[in-house]
Amino acid sequence: MRSLPHCSAAYVSTHLIKLTLRSGPTAMSGWSTLALLVFTASCGTALDCSYETLLSHLKLSTSNDLLSIMRPVKNWTETTRVRLDMLLYGIIEVDEKSQTLTSHVWIQMIWKSDFLTWTPSKFCGIEKLAFPKSKLWIPDIIIQEDTSDTGSITASPFVTVHSNGMMQMYIRQRLTSTCTLDLYNFPFDKQSCEITFRSMNFNDKGINLGTISSDDIISDISEQIMVTRGEWRLEALEADKNVTTGKNSNPSQLIYQVRIVRKPMLYIIIFIVPLLCLLFLDLTSFFISEARGEKLSFKITVLLSISVLLLILKDMLPSTEEKLPLIASYCIGVFALVGFSVLEAMLVSFLIDMDNAKTVRSPDNSCMDVHVAAEKQKEPMKDTDDVKLAEGQRPSERDLMKMVLQEVRACQQEVGKGGAVKPKPSCYRRAAGIIDAVYFCLYICTVGIFVVTTYHMWVPHGFFE
Repeated sequence: MRSLPHCSAAYVSTHLIKLTLRSGPTAMSGWSTLALLVFTASCGTALDCSYETLLSHLKLSTSNDLLSIMRPVKNWTETTRVRLDMLLYGIIEVDEKSQTLTSHVWIQMIWKSDFLTWTPSKFCGIEKLAFPKSKLWIPDIIIQEDTSDTGSITASPFVTVHSNGMMQMYIRQRLTSTCTLDLYNFPFDKQSCEITFRSMNFNDKGINLGTISSDDIISDISEQIMVTRGEWRLEALEADKNVTTGKNSNPSQLIYQVRIVRKPMLYIIIFIVPLLCLLFLDLTSFFISEARGEKLSFKITVLLSISVLLLILKDMLPSTEEKLPLIASYCIGVFALVGFSVLEAMLVSFLIDMDNAKTVRSPDNSCMDVHVAAEKQKEPMKDTDDVKLAEGQRPSERDLMKMVLQEVRACQQEVGKGGAVKPKPSCYRRAAGIIDAVYFCLYICTVGIFVVTTYHMWVPHGFFE
């Protein structure tokens, strides 16, 4: 507790000496007694440093409804200047489908009352006072984009009243605000969300909104105190005072621009790179032989894997997006390239099957090419000189042995060839080979152009630096 200057012991002693010198030694005792009584009474009154005296002075100890229902100005034409700072304490969630931003904000609001002022030296140096805000007038400031419930707002029940009439109030809120998200460059996107503060009932002549601190200070403090960021990084927090005046006065608005940048590395690892790998796997599938029958099934498996990633993308992005995001174009491009590759593999397989259908079967039920069978039919039958059987003549044992030996030699020659005799490929097989080679060259060129174009359109410059 701090005593006032006129209540100090030195002050009392000085006045007693002056009174003694003026009145003389004979009247010293009487004047001393009187002076002590006067200074004791005055000091006893000044040392009452309770808040009750201050509240009585401010007329707050009794019911004073005017302080709670009327704007605190002595002249109604005066404008109440409300200064407001918003600090971003955390970025909790950005919902792309519902187009909302959920953040944790701290709001500081100050304004001045013409009726609640006092001199601190008259009240033992009391410079500020905490008073219930239900007894005072509070600016009806709302957030225009707010979609959160009232349970997420934590406001102090007290308002700090300063001796110069300045009122100070703090609000902490889990704010869910609407935000038009531009997802064209997802996941390399930057978002700018507006948080608009305005009065519900007063126009710009009644309440004028402004900021306490500069944009740089607000951004720096928010960057230092931010705890939750998620996949986002705060780029800037700027305040834009937008006051429209004219014949019809409009409410004063204070718009905070929250600019955030997404961290795309997770989406690159789990989404973009797998799609690119599937595209190159489909490219390498051209080296699989058609005869084994595994090429077409491998391509269909790759196509199904891309379909799964497209379903994941559908759950992430809104279905009402007017401008198609580049990541959707990227997925559609990869899906189309693999799809055309599957169609080409089906065409080549069909031509090869048409070529295989031109085979015939030999008398011993073994498969033989049509051309080979025709040539064998044209060859004259060779009569053996050694064995000539007359009609009705029974061959000797020696002749039978020669015939068996000739058959064995013929079988050995057929087995020794081992399929070395290859028929000349038909037009279907030649067409299949030409189509496969031409499409492979076109496919490599298309994939290269697609990847380079997508990179320059999508990835911002300097991202990998």
